[in-house]
Amino acid sequence: MHMVQFFIPGCGRRVGLVRGDQVLDLTTAPSAPASVVEMTLLAFRRKMRLAAVVDELAQSPQIEMRAYDSLLAAEPGGTQPWLLPPVDHVDPSRVLVSGTGLTHLGSVKSRDEMHGGKSATVEPQTDSAKMFAMGLARGKPADGERGVAPEWFYKGNGAVLRGPRANLTVPAYALDGGEEPEIVGCYVIDDDGVPRRLGFALGNEWSDHPTEKINYLYLAPSKLRECAVGPSLNIADPFADVRLRCTVSRGGAILYDSGELRSGESAMCHSLRNIEDHHFKYAQHRRPGDVHLHFFGTSKLSYGSRAWHYEPGDEIRIEAPGFSARLVNTVAAGNPDEDRPVRVEPA
Repeated sequence: MHMVQFFIPGCGRRVGLVRGDQVLDLTTAPSAPASVVEMTLLAFRRKMRLAAVVDELAQSPQIEMRAYDSLLAAEPGGTQPWLLPPVDHVDPSRVLVSGTGLTHLGSVKSRDEMHGGKSATVEPQTDSAKMFAMGLARGKPADGERGVAPEWFYKGNGAVLRGPRANLTVPAYALDGGEEPEIVGCYVIDDDGVPRRLGFALGNEWSDHPTEKINYLYLAPSKLRECAVGPSLNIADPFADVRLRCTVSRGGAILYDSGELRSGESAMCHSLRNIEDHHFKYAQHRRPGDVHLHFFGTSKLSYGSRAWHYEPGDEIRIEAPGFSARLVNTVAAGNPDEDRPVRVEPA
């Protein structure tokens, strides 16, 4: 089951259910919510699963339908209905976007070399390699046990979220942009403070790897960038084995092709349960009504194997057949004023 959120100019937000090449506009059902989070909270109040509420709304005779391909192709802010991130919140401050690195079995090599290591196959030399080794040893604990904590980083609140076809900007103060094709876990905290997993979505955890390379302590600010999530929320919990592919094109020519990228628990040194435990063990991450979007990491980046930098107009396409429709975004230049020092005035 795949859910989408979209916007109709002149009408507002909608929640849709993907059925083949069509999208059922669930918001056209009587008293239906206009967001996935509202629909989830409705399910909580009725003590039902989200999928059951969606199925019930889909039976309404008033349901309208739209072509999925048209939504996937529409540019945000245009005259045609366009896709939004599949999970968000009307108040962006109620969204926490975060991520976990060094989780995938193929991820440590590029990171270790970025931070000065020579090989991930010998005794770990860098902190990155040591963290990865810790994950290999204790990242998949037995039921009822707490494993080793993975690397964790903060990306921002809902203001950094971008949907399909939206621009991902390279800020004027950044050294470059950097694609990170990943799976995103989508969560909402219920009224009792219990984290509820809505499902998973494709994501591009846009970053700034040259800044991180200067010193690994710059990883935190290198992550404070926009990110793309979408196009759909997959609520079937298909996280065992996901196959992704990322391409970057400029002027119609492919600059980079990742080839097949494996994700899901079978390709990771940390289990989903362990990552979720260490994220939600903090009481401030269990505030009722909050939304959490968590990037689970990737096994390969273009950075380190390319001689080019991102330019405005470059198109990044992330695909995962069988898991989701494609996620496509275009690179744009940020506001040039952001390269000037920020002056803080007295209150």
